[in-house]
Order: sequence, then structure tokens, then C-alpha cells
Amino acid sequence: MKFIISLVLGSTLVFLGSAQETPKTDAAKSTNEVVTADKVEWGWLNPSRGDKSPAAGKLWGDRTKNGPAGFLVKFKKGFSSPPHIHNITYRGVVIEGLLHNDDEKAKEQWLPAGSFWVQPAGEAHITAATGEANLAYIEIQEGPYLVKSTTEAFDNGERPLNVDKSNLVWLNASDITWIKDNSGVQTAFLWGSHKEDKLNASLIKFPAGFKGEIINNSPNLRAVIIQGSITHQTAKDDKVDVLDAGSYFGAEEYSTHKISSEKESIVYFRTNGKFEVASSTPLE
Repeated sequence: MKFIISLVLGSTLVFLGSAQETPKTDAAKSTNEVVTADKVEWGWLNPSRGDKSPAAGKLWGDRTKNGPAGFLVKFKKGFSSPPHIHNITYRGVVIEGLLHNDDEKAKEQWLPAGSFWVQPAGEAHITAATGEANLAYIEIQEGPYLVKSTTEAFDNGERPLNVDKSNLVWLNASDITWIKDNSGVQTAFLWGSHKEDKLNASLIKFPAGFKGEIINNSPNLRAVIIQGSITHQTAKDDKVDVLDAGSYFGAEEYSTHKISSEKESIVYFRTNGKFEVASSTPLE
């Protein structure tokens, strides 16, 4: 017997509803693909600064071209960037360590793993890291991703956002009607709109011992493991991958993906349509 969690909403999320300049749709179609954390291709986030720049690891898309992309950024302990701006808005989720992203005169707010932030295009800021190891998932809706001088700062109408993991609101079956069972799966909405064809993103928390399926009905679904580890298998493929934090999988429209998690795990889902989580291991 399967227990269905349908993530189909009709309301607009409150965090970033006012942003007008960043694209809210994505015409590209995702495919069934996997990038495990140990297979990530690394380079420099800002090649002009060489090893003074954080390292950047490709997950999907190409941040150097005109289109959406998702990539990992690895910061050394004690890293602090000079004040700068970006030509496009980006969103980030902390995977490991402690990160700070704000105006250069702002008091440091160290965001731990599981936290979320938004950096608007044109907004002057610095980025710093203080953990022994520091890793974040960064996502853009348009490219290329460029670093520019604060002399070129501008206001695109969007506003920065820092959300510590302790301020995330996790919803479960007792809070929302589209979770139909007692699987223990929880959802924290981050950004976007669940209106038809609009992009949105959520964190999905899978409890220890979870076994089930991701059923994708969206043209574009991309997932990044933020915490813990899951096993992943496409229903039509015999290959099983272990996806640790920093790993990625994409899902083709109308595909089914079998997943399980021995320990509690958190996965970031970006989509422009409907998907479901079907649990075969309901909690008592």
C-alpha cells in the first residue's frame, strides 16, 4: 500500500513574491540524470581571482552562459570577499559550515547548514565563511553569473533575504491538507509560486527509515541533497546511487524515482509543476 504526499498548491509563497526581474519560469526540460558528490567537476567561481576565489562545482546547467544553472560553492575557512555585486539574482542553501552574506557594514550573521539566503542582482555585499569546511548550493534563473565592482551597483526591485535554519517553518500532515499519510515527511517552502508553469522550491525532510518514490509530473524537476544521504534509483534503471550531501539528480517528466534514507535527510526540490512523494513505510 502506498501513501501519497501531493505537493500541488494554489497559493503564492510569501518569501519572494515581490521579485519582478528574475525569471519565474524555465522552458528547459530536465532529464533523468545523477551527479554524485564525488563526481562533481570543480573549477574557480571567479576565474580572474584564481585560488583567492571559492571553488565552484557544476551540478546542472552552465553558469557561464545565458540560462539557469545550479552549482556548488566551496569556501575556505576565514574566507571573506571584497564588496561586490552580481549581474543576476542568486539563491543559496548552506550544506556545510557557517556562511555570512550581507552588506559590508552589517553585523555578521553566520548561517549554519540548512539555512537559505537570496542575493539580489546589483546589491553590494560581501560573502564570508568561518567553518572548518564550508559548502553551499547556489542557483540562478538566468546567466551568465558574473562578479562586478560595487561602482556598478543598481536596484532591481528585489530585496536580500537571510533565513537561519531555526526560522524555517516545517509543515506536516497535521498542518497541511496535501500530505495524506503518517510517513513523517515534512516540507519547508522557500520561494516561488505553485501556479501553473511557475518555478518554486522547497526543502523536503525525509525521516530515518524512509522508503518510497518521487513521482514527477513536471517538465522540470531538479533535486540537491542538503543533509544526510539517500539511495536513488530510476524506476526503469537497475543502477542504484548513494547520494550524499552535495549530490544532485534530475527527473524527466512522468518519471518515477525510488529513494530511501537510513538517517534523516533533507533534499532541495526545484520544479515548475507537480510532483508527489509516495511512502511505503508509514510511521506508527
